[in-house]
Amino acid sequence: MSQQAIPSAAPQARRGASLSAGEARLAYMMLAPTVLIVLLIVILPVLWTIWMSLREVRLIDLQRANLWTPEFTIANYLTVLRGRNFLPVFQTTLIYTIGGSLLAILGGLAAALLVNEKFPGRNVFRGFLLFPYIAPVVAVAFTWRMMLNAQFGIVNQLLDQRIDFFAQRFITLSLFGLELRWPLALSMVILFEGWRYFPFAFLFFLARLQALPDELYEAAAVDGAVPSQRFWYITLPQLSGVFATLFLLRFIWTFNKFDDIYLLTGGGAGTEIITVQIYEYLTGRNNIGAASALAVVLALFLIILVPLYVRFVAREDN
Repeated sequence: MSQQAIPSAAPQARRGASLSAGEARLAYMMLAPTVLIVLLIVILPVLWTIWMSLREVRLIDLQRANLWTPEFTIANYLTVLRGRNFLPVFQTTLIYTIGGSLLAILGGLAAALLVNEKFPGRNVFRGFLLFPYIAPVVAVAFTWRMMLNAQFGIVNQLLDQRIDFFAQRFITLSLFGLELRWPLALSMVILFEGWRYFPFAFLFFLARLQALPDELYEAAAVDGAVPSQRFWYITLPQLSGVFATLFLLRFIWTFNKFDDIYLLTGGGAGTEIITVQIYEYLTGRNNIGAASALAVVLALFLIILVPLYVRFVAREDN
């Protein structure tokens, strides 16, 4: 009997091996389009940007320049890093990114807490809260510029002032007898950033709040906890993971933002950020190499956040 079992096992093994090989080929075929898209849209542009950052190429010389000769230079990196405006622009970018991210997250949390409770018309109100995020950025930026216009803006009409909110770099404020120079234009673009992107955080927070068990709040109410204590000791700890994820995502996306500030101020009045400076190097100075080098510097700074995400955010999700 054992002699008959040995020959019958061999065809089964071969069928199992062929089945595994077929599944492997199918898996590779299904992955091939994704790999090809990532290669064409992500990897090749990144490699091309790095390549251009190591060459002295200007826009006017692009047609007749030989981009394939192995002649490399770090002059573009020295140009952008030693530039007089690099540190102020980098500082402005950090302020804009952190301020816009925090304002959007806090606004999303407030909106989620507001609509988490039942009231008439709640679903309709939730839909209205999504408007800033789904509206075209050109339309909302134009609306904000018209509202805050110094000549005919509705805000100036209500304040009975003539303040150009997006063109005036500083405004003097009196606080307890002290005069404070406040960055007006930068504050306005940060406010716009928080208003436009708070619905994204709102959706995250609302989904997490609705997943919290009611038994936690019922037990806390029985123990005599007031609403503020329930919020501080139950709600906020449950939202800590959402906070970390949202801040990291919003920080990366805001740090890469270009269209919002460019449409509102064009980078003027102290609102120039790194992405606007890249555009200025490319179109204003016609320096493709310097623009590419600054883009690589921007990417290297954001790469630092990847280990932070793996360590603090992804670890909490596991």
